[in-house]
Amino acid sequence: MTEAYKVFHQQNGDVTRAYYAKLSATGTIGEIAVALFRCQKRSSRAKQYRRGKWRAAAYDVKEWSMGELCRLLTAHAESFGFRWGWKEDPSVQFDNGASQVLYVDIPGQGQVSFHSPSRLKGPDYLGEWDGLNGSSEQRIISFCAALEPSNISEKVA
Repeated sequence: MTEAYKVFHQQNGDVTRAYYAKLSATGTIGEIAVALFRCQKRSSRAKQYRRGKWRAAAYDVKEWSMGELCRLLTAHAESFGFRWGWKEDPSVQFDNGASQVLYVDIPGQGQVSFHSPSRLKGPDYLGEWDGLNGSSEQRIISFCAALEPSNISEKVA
């Protein structure tokens, strides 16, 4: 079981922040990993909360994290081999309007996606949804695990 998996499935904020610092220390790719991890963790938690301030707070952090992810991908996607963008999804409604989906193709992992009530910065997504429900969490965890210092040193050795 990887550290990414353990951190994702626990709820201690100090542990999570320490993991984010560890990933960020790997450079820009680590910052992208943190943004992806945070988006997915907050999205997963928000779905577990029935209603109220915790659910709203989780979605607020998810939305902020998506903005950070878009900022990072705008500047660095091409150099790291990410393909990404936005596409409308009329099958998921927010406030009587079609939702927007941020798609990110992670090199070596596959596609992940996040629904949003509004489109943030970024290009149109030119691909299609891969049709794999629930795969984002595992793909992001695997991506982050590959960046963990212990895994990087094993690959170099």
